[in-house]
Amino acid sequence: MKNLHSHLLQAKKKPALYEVYTNEILWNDLHISKKMLQFHLSDSSEAASRNKEFIEKSILFIINELSLKKGDSIIDFGCGPGLYTHSLAKLGFIVTGVDFSLNSLEYAKVMAKKDKLDIDYIEQNYLSFSPKTTYDVALLIYCDYCALNISQRKKLLSNINKSLKVGGDFFFDVFSIVAFKQREDITRFGRNLMDNFWSKNAYFCFANSFTYEKEKVHLDKYEIIEKNRQFIVYNWLKYFTVDEVKKELIDAGFLVKGVFSDVAGKPFDLNEPVITFHCQKN
Repeated sequence: MKNLHSHLLQAKKKPALYEVYTNEILWNDLHISKKMLQFHLSDSSEAASRNKEFIEKSILFIINELSLKKGDSIIDFGCGPGLYTHSLAKLGFIVTGVDFSLNSLEYAKVMAKKDKLDIDYIEQNYLSFSPKTTYDVALLIYCDYCALNISQRKKLLSNINKSLKVGGDFFFDVFSIVAFKQREDITRFGRNLMDNFWSKNAYFCFANSFTYEKEKVHLDKYEIIEKNRQFIVYNWLKYFTVDEVKKELIDAGFLVKGVFSDVAGKPFDLNEPVITFHCQKN
């Protein structure tokens, strides 16, 4: 009982902002990464990717908005299982995907081979990515930017800038303040919580969320306890205003060309939960 009490106290303790990062567990644990891949490929859930119909619609918008033509080179940061890279390669673009989830990349490579597509997949954390060439376009889709702290965002923008030709386009999305206001702090505890998501073995999970109002950051914290293992996963999300993102882009050497409410080109609306940016290397 004393051990349970200490776990409960620890689970409810609010961490310091960006105290710990655990992305490697989420994307490279053998069991969890397989579950994440299932979410990526599911058309009934948008926990990891948007649905196939929306992805195809957004690809057409990106091609039109960026005035792309066959043979243009595109690099997709955080490409996952290749949902964008695969379709872009089929349309005649020269495509590179960067991701540090081995499981997702293996799936992407199998699908590329199946359709005889020449896609360069690079297994690497995009925060440490150093390009060997430059590209016409860089993509960062499904609000990956929100999972990073300020120093990580600066590093990523620097890496993306170095990856682009002068005048090259960068297209990405973030969660807005509207989405932040929709979040609620929750507390959950249970056996094999989230339908055995965290392990193939029996476990107990303490799930707690925390809000950092001033910084507009939300944390989902999961403490998983198995018979012979215990680990904690921190899922940080930062929410933005248009002006915040514009400042970070300008500081990183980008010029904002367009702002939308999703990556499929929905006209910008302050009441929407997503903000999408089209910018260029200055």
